[in-house]
Amino acid sequence: MIDGISQRLLDQTHPLRIHLLGVAGSGMSGIAALLLEMGHDVSGSDRVTSGEVERLQGLGLKFSSPHSGAAVSGVDAVVYSSAIKPDNVALVEARRIEVPCLRRAECLAAILHTRKGVLVAGTHGKTTTSAMCAHVLNNAGAAVSHYVGAEIPVLGANAHWDGGSEYLVAEGDESDGTLDLYRPAYAVVLNIEEEHLDYYQGLQQIVGVFRTLLEQTSGKAIYCREDSTAYELCSQYEGGLSYGWSDADYTAVDVVEGRGVIAFTVFRRGEEMGRVELGIPGRHNVLNALAAIALADDLQLDFSCVTRALSSFAGAKRRFESVYLSPRFHVIDDYGHHPTEITATLQTARSLEPNRIVALFQPHRYSRTERLAAEFGKALQGADLVFVTGIYAASENPIEGVSGMTVLEAVEQHGSTKCVYHEDLSTVHHIVGNALKAGDLLLTLGAGNVHEAGKRIAADLQLVDLLKGEFAESDIEIKLYESMRRHTTMLVGGPAQFWIEPRTFSAFACAVNFFKERGVPVRVVGRGSNLLVRDGGIRGAVIHPSKGEFGELVVRGNLLTAGAGVRFKKVASFAEDAGLGDFAWMEGIPGNVGGGLRMNAGAMGWETFDQVVSVTFLDQDGEIRTRTREEIEAQYRNVPELHQSYALSAVFRGEASSRDEIREKMVESKSHRRQSQPLAASAGCIFKNPEGIGAGKLIDEMGLKGRGVGMAEVSHEHGNFIVNRGKADAEDVLQLIEEIRLEAKDQRGINLETEIQ
Repeated sequence: MIDGISQRLLDQTHPLRIHLLGVAGSGMSGIAALLLEMGHDVSGSDRVTSGEVERLQGLGLKFSSPHSGAAVSGVDAVVYSSAIKPDNVALVEARRIEVPCLRRAECLAAILHTRKGVLVAGTHGKTTTSAMCAHVLNNAGAAVSHYVGAEIPVLGANAHWDGGSEYLVAEGDESDGTLDLYRPAYAVVLNIEEEHLDYYQGLQQIVGVFRTLLEQTSGKAIYCREDSTAYELCSQYEGGLSYGWSDADYTAVDVVEGRGVIAFTVFRRGEEMGRVELGIPGRHNVLNALAAIALADDLQLDFSCVTRALSSFAGAKRRFESVYLSPRFHVIDDYGHHPTEITATLQTARSLEPNRIVALFQPHRYSRTERLAAEFGKALQGADLVFVTGIYAASENPIEGVSGMTVLEAVEQHGSTKCVYHEDLSTVHHIVGNALKAGDLLLTLGAGNVHEAGKRIAADLQLVDLLKGEFAESDIEIKLYESMRRHTTMLVGGPAQFWIEPRTFSAFACAVNFFKERGVPVRVVGRGSNLLVRDGGIRGAVIHPSKGEFGELVVRGNLLTAGAGVRFKKVASFAEDAGLGDFAWMEGIPGNVGGGLRMNAGAMGWETFDQVVSVTFLDQDGEIRTRTREEIEAQYRNVPELHQSYALSAVFRGEASSRDEIREKMVESKSHRRQSQPLAASAGCIFKNPEGIGAGKLIDEMGLKGRGVGMAEVSHEHGNFIVNRGKADAEDVLQLIEEIRLEAKDQRGINLETEIQ
């Protein structure tokens, strides 16, 4: 059938109608591109669209979603990807009406056989090497068509058909045994390892498929001398060309690695050809380049043109792809999912000389993880810190006892590299991003969708670096995804997307304006009392003013000036040392000055604004202003002025008192707090007092003390406190709050309003 299709593909007077199932995949979209450029009428369907599908629609692709039987009516052939199940409605219909159905590899073989094919095969490095071969040949004067399994910026697309080309360079996939379909002019064999064991019984069966490929190659085999299995097989065939570090037809010596590039001298059978500077890093890419050089040299292309092409080669998407680079951070994504690939990739990353390599690895397939766990454990020792997420199944069923933990255990067994396991890919960027330090290189590894986590981190790092560039190092501290459990008195809550600790009022103002200009939500958090953060965290910037100017305390006469980050407890102690009375009540307040001002916090008959003389704040226009107490409206647990503005500092008035009198009131405040408030972690009072009764008394009378949800519980000491008895989630607390409100409504007809935010 392949030969028959090949003949029909060349008949431009009678274009074929071909429908592709799974056209959004990288392999199938490449087939679509070739067929369209050959002049055929191409349609395709998939569950989702993609950027490449949209590009192909501009070339004439007729796309539909989802798959349907109607889509294959009247077509000459159907091509389907390996991801298409036998019960796919379109495939079932095509077979029912006896439309020829081809696997992706069968269609590629049919296209390849219309030209002199250069098939690049191997367990690792196929995409980079096939792209490199196509780029070199095109730039050295031999126009070629190409088919590569990833987006290749330097080639313009992952596949292209040139009607005047003599050669077609294609990446051959060995994963499903279809290498034996091809009859190329050149077979480039990079390596042969035990891989794809969901399909193969073992290495010998894999070798058998490569042997068939070589027997069907009409021209020469180009193979890597450094891979023992490839050498043992390919050296049996006459006329082959070997490449490697030594004892090969083409060798590389005097290898010099720089930051992002690598240079070497090429010898052909002992004779120097010249110096090459490769535009991508890594010693493994030197070997890939030698394969391209051997091919070009055998085609008698000018070596100077070859070297220029190699210097401009920029690599493929997801092959050591630089996602983000700044003076502080480097994020790289790599498709590597086999221990050999990971070892090479980590060595290349190390050549860039980062302070640390932080690797985020997503295992690919349960069968591979189970079979190669020990090798993964050894390979990942090349990183300084490793995060492992859940396995990307790639259509496999789970294997009992095999998970990302399997890799973690192997890493711990084979070295001292710290390894952390986090199952959920959708949230793993939180723990990875929070662990990053200036000078780190973050490497996302895997053939699944782990790159999505890297892109999220990269996007947020870019904003962090932009903000960091506005300040001196001492003016501000910035972190990604800081856990709010560390910064709330209740010890619950997910991460803050951006955690900002300014040390000056001007840095605070600049940070607020920076985020607002970019449409990023801003929230200011002090000590984290009277605050309940949801488990999903806080999107946007959380500013925590606690150090520098925000931590200053000054007494002049009977006036005390405190920065917004100073804890009320510290204000009370400082006032005591200065001989100022009227501050003892603050000793029992868990929050700080900024939060106390915003909600007019109070205790023991006092409220914050009873003592305020003036407040300095950042207003809605981004200006720092100071207003007197008379200019500010203060209500019970509410100061409207500070809902849209941010308190920076305040001046309080006290009365001179004797040390003994102050100490007596402080002891009274501490005693009152210990007797009436729980010692366990809490957010403070949960509800505002309704009219006629205190919220705590109401909850006590309803018999709700001790009621719990998960690890959240109504305090036995005070009914208006919910305490964290362990690792409570915010969802536990929210559910308990709702239960209390329903009880108050049902039993007393009272609508309880929350005091916490």
